[in-house]
Amino acid sequence: EVQLVESGGGLVQPGGSLRLSCAASGFTFSTYPMSWVRQAPEKGLEWVSSINGDSDSIVQPDSVKGRFTISRDNAKNTLYLQMNSLKTEDTAVYYCNGRVGAMEDEYWGQGTQVTVSS
Repeated sequence: EVQLVESGGGLVQPGGSLRLSCAASGFTFSTYPMSWVRQAPEKGLEWVSSINGDSDSIVQPDSVKGRFTISRDNAKNTLYLQMNSLKTEDTAVYYCNGRVGAMEDEYWGQGTQVTVSS
């Protein structure tokens, strides 16, 4: 059974930092690209960052480029998102996302809340 479990969210002041983690299990983690996606209050899903299996291809939207860093440790089956210079508009539930298997079935974690507020 594929499982994605996020952790590391919390309350942080503007300009602060947080590191999110996503523990993956039930599939060969190193084989598949992974992403972080967020959902702000009363808004739709917003893609944050993606990384391929070998970590040699990373794509991000301009809204987080230079502030957020996605990485992965395939030995630990864990995906990370280092978030620096956080802004109030980064407040959202952050989800770990992956498409697994020949049919690219999509899986989501339960989400972790990030609140940026003074």
